[in-house]
Amino acid sequence: MEPLFTIITVTFNAAGVIKPTLESVAAQDCDDFELLVIDGASTDDTVALVNAAAIDGTRVLSEKDRGLYDAMNKGIRLARGRYLIFLNAGDAFAAPDVLSRLQKAASDEPGVLYGQTVLVDDARQVVGKRHLTAPDVLTADSFKRGMLVCHQAFVARRDLVPEYDLQYRFSADFDWCVKVLKKSPKNVYLGPEPLIHFLTGGTTTANHRASLLERYRIMCRHYGRMSATLHHITFIPRFIASKFRG
Repeated sequence: MEPLFTIITVTFNAAGVIKPTLESVAAQDCDDFELLVIDGASTDDTVALVNAAAIDGTRVLSEKDRGLYDAMNKGIRLARGRYLIFLNAGDAFAAPDVLSRLQKAASDEPGVLYGQTVLVDDARQVVGKRHLTAPDVLTADSFKRGMLVCHQAFVARRDLVPEYDLQYRFSADFDWCVKVLKKSPKNVYLGPEPLIHFLTGGTTTANHRASLLERYRIMCRHYGRMSATLHHITFIPRFIASKFRG
């Protein structure tokens, strides 16, 4: 019998950050899931730590890949669950009841389940909220204002998902979410209680400018150049504010 959720965790030399991720999965009070660890042929103890965690329903694929989104595509191909959750190394479920909350919200099979995310540091201390907040109502047009829902808190029905477009190195998740939302018949918000603890300092964070340029190209593709340009003008104060915060 297929599980309700497939949790896809992409890793590469992640021994220093993978434990909180695995612990948060093991602590869930809902066991209707499988865990796929898609590893990029790590040379540290990443795979050993995954195996030592001994979480029921875990499968590991460790081989070289062409980057994060290529690895995530491998996860999509291997997934058996009804819904996909991308929980990468260092990120974690915010509480032991996250999957059970998602399970309840999935009862009438919406296309997307989504919620809030908070940022944590290396010590797993909450350092703040994302600069964007997940809205009560989510549509494909919502992403004209940016990626309102963190990818890890965006749970999509597997039959609706495409593979990630590998022409995008940093923002293929933005493109992917918009594509899913265009096909989703219904999206369910889980409320203000956070679903995910997001570890700051990931690939997109480290390549912020390149990510924004890619996102502009993606928005032009989905919404038209004029709409994308007008919305990016509104992002300027947010970008300046983030620089002062940093």
